[in-house]
Amino acid sequence: MSVAIENFVKQIYKFRQQTGYDTKPSSVAKKLGITSAATTDMAKKLATKGLLNYAKYQELELTSEGEKMALKVIRKHRIWECLLFKLFDLSLHEIHREAEFLEHETSDFLADKIHEYLGFPDFDPHGDPIPDNEGKLPVVDNMSALSEVVEGEYQIVRLQSDDKEFFDFCTLHGLINGALIQVEKQFLKTGMTQIKAQGMMIVLNQEFSSLIQVIDAK
Repeated sequence: MSVAIENFVKQIYKFRQQTGYDTKPSSVAKKLGITSAATTDMAKKLATKGLLNYAKYQELELTSEGEKMALKVIRKHRIWECLLFKLFDLSLHEIHREAEFLEHETSDFLADKIHEYLGFPDFDPHGDPIPDNEGKLPVVDNMSALSEVVEGEYQIVRLQSDDKEFFDFCTLHGLINGALIQVEKQFLKTGMTQIKAQGMMIVLNQEFSSLIQVIDAK
């Protein structure tokens, strides 16, 4: 399959997994940097291949075959991120950027060998789960978005974004996987979350805090 097709099904899958996102053609088009017309054309093409279901004015939905393809690409992407992080100490954004290229040029055989070399990790450096060869994902119990938890102490387990500024901000303020933070207050009317991390008091808006997944530290 072409890079364009792999990126298309991967983006639909990722939007389906993230709270606050939809898979309308216009939303997918904006993320991929293409026109809505091009998105609709691609959706119709992939519908004929049995990779997604397309209906006018409806959100795009992957078939089981489309989801299988998306998970295979995501598996290779996240395995590459683990290797790049381990060998070169690249930033969280840099490993994502480079894995975007490598995922399309990697055979299943090589992906399996890299995964074995790394010791079969279940999660990449962002905390994203790595699918196995059957498309099954490891699960973290009781994981919640930072924007939704009550006051208390939590551990960061996933940074669910691909935006450079998001990762730069998180790294600068110690908001990395495994870090312990204290949720001081949730401002429900404004959607702001006040936390303490590394002795610093930080206030995050809902769009930002919803991308940080945490578990209870107790």
